[in-house]
Amino acid sequence: SMAAGIHPKPLTRKPVLLNKIEASQDVVNTAVIIPKEDGVISVSEDRTIRVWLKRDSGQYWPSIFHSMPSPCSCMSFNPETRRLSVGMDNGLVSEFLLSEDYNKMTPARSYQAHQGRVTVVLFVLEMEWVLSTGQDKNFTWHCSESGQRLGGYRTPAWVSGLQFDVETRHAFVGDHSGQVTILKLEQDSCSLVTTFKGHTGSVTAVCWDPVQRVLFSGSSDHSIIMWDIGGRKGTAIELQGHNEKVQGLCYAHHTRQLISCSSDGGIVIWNMDVKRQETPEWLDSDSCQKCEQPFFWNFKQMWDSKKIGLRQHHCRKCGQAVCGKCSSKRSTIPLMGFEFDVRVCDSCYESITDEDRAPTATFHDSKHNIVHMHFEATRGWLLTSGADKIVKLWDMTPVVFCSLNQGFQSQ
Repeated sequence: SMAAGIHPKPLTRKPVLLNKIEASQDVVNTAVIIPKEDGVISVSEDRTIRVWLKRDSGQYWPSIFHSMPSPCSCMSFNPETRRLSVGMDNGLVSEFLLSEDYNKMTPARSYQAHQGRVTVVLFVLEMEWVLSTGQDKNFTWHCSESGQRLGGYRTPAWVSGLQFDVETRHAFVGDHSGQVTILKLEQDSCSLVTTFKGHTGSVTAVCWDPVQRVLFSGSSDHSIIMWDIGGRKGTAIELQGHNEKVQGLCYAHHTRQLISCSSDGGIVIWNMDVKRQETPEWLDSDSCQKCEQPFFWNFKQMWDSKKIGLRQHHCRKCGQAVCGKCSSKRSTIPLMGFEFDVRVCDSCYESITDEDRAPTATFHDSKHNIVHMHFEATRGWLLTSGADKIVKLWDMTPVVFCSLNQGFQSQ
């Protein structure tokens, strides 16, 4: 029969768009999913804090609409205490308590935390601290009980990524110069633990995995770097899977998957349950390390060998300095983080097998200009908020929990 010849295409697993919330008159700077509730909290450049609850119709409706004196630049929500900390353009951090039914919010207190726009705010329940950073290049922390300022640290540039590890009291601070600073916070003072720099652009997002003790940093240079803080001090592994600046990073512990998004709407899910290789240092040489032809700045050798100098390139796999002729091929090297084709020298190209080229990431298009994202692990939902003033809710279980039943090969 005819029907026997029709083979259904295998279904490609991808995020399922659950809902769109037309959220604001202006950019939604931050929004979060309220766990265990069908709810979303958003703060916007239009000076509003809004709480959205899902109605029986399936649509999200504002249950709280609160106007602030200044544009709301960032926020931190703690579901256990229902405490909402909102950072504003005027340097103020304002805190509210949300009622159990999420229909009312009560002002708790405000801190004049910064002289300029607050860029990140973080409430740490275990310490009763409110951590914040501002465009005034200050990192400060306040006691959430007394409202008192406990300490501060001057950052090299303004900060756009901040995470805190409760166990070691380390703050991870990523700034616009491309540097990540680790600070150790005491009750009223802090000390510099270390700084590291691997990005050529500003750090736009940081994400901390306290279990593996790994820090991820995303950047406007389109790359993500995974820093092994716990084990091998400072090992850096690069992840290249975005064509635009990285805007958000979330880590799903249970399946060891990193979710990243970029301003062009790309969402990438990285399998971190594979043995990855560190990106090699680029070697310097005055001539090609394969054919020994001189590079163009090496005048002496050019004169001696009567050859025109060549441009220097680098093999992404071995790091050797090579000429264009000895690195004519391109390959993905997923275990080194290169999900796109990159330059490799001819001998490395020969050594890369099809198995080596198996992707370790999946790529999805959210179809909006993402400025922020939030992952809610209990349900596997992802929220993206955009410059298009829209909040989108995604069911990520087809792609994030799939490693449990799809059998990724762990090495």
